[in-house]
Amino acid sequence: MAGSNHGHTPAAWTGVIISFFGFCAAGVFVVAANPIGFWASMAVILLGGVVGLAMKAAGLGMPKESAELAAARARAGQAQVS
Repeated sequence: MAGSNHGHTPAAWTGVIISFFGFCAAGVFVVAANPIGFWASMAVILLGGVVGLAMKAAGLGMPKESAELAAARARAGQAQVS
């Protein structure tokens, strides 16, 4: 897994950070018994996912691996085992 760059992109970091703030705020609003604040925080959590996907679509995420590259990676892995 050392060769993987999964999650180390601006899109991933931004989406997770926004969702994390929403999660923390939702916890505070649960303790404070404030349902409106809780649901607003749930919207922030969903917003984090939307922002992450939008940034990925804008080119700030990790590109999908091509079929050729996946096949080459599989052949290299089998050659190392043999």
